[in-house]
Amino acid sequence: MIALLADENLNRNIVRALVRRRPEIDVALARDAGLTGSSDAILLERAATHGRVVLSHDFRTLAAAAEKRLRNGEPMSGLLLIPRRMPVGEATDDLLMIPECSGAADWAGSIQYLPL
Repeated sequence: MIALLADENLNRNIVRALVRRRPEIDVALARDAGLTGSSDAILLERAATHGRVVLSHDFRTLAAAAEKRLRNGEPMSGLLLIPRRMPVGEATDDLLMIPECSGAADWAGSIQYLPL
């Protein structure tokens, strides 16, 4: 199963819906991982170290940090950007399809966007 890391600005209702609908899902919260207030570079480094795809609403700075990381040849487990205006149910449905249709290797070094 794909391991996820929800950054601190991600709508927590999405995380709650994921866990409610699929309790076995492996999703960690940035704050629980001691990453509250961390830079985007540190968040992406920690996610890469632990093989987690980052979930975020931060299209601007986190996407730029991920692109920089890729340009520098640094490992990245993946970044999935979710529009803030996307309904929670729709985001949850899309996110729950990901482990069904892909594996961790499919996400390595990628920046993807919802909706799928």
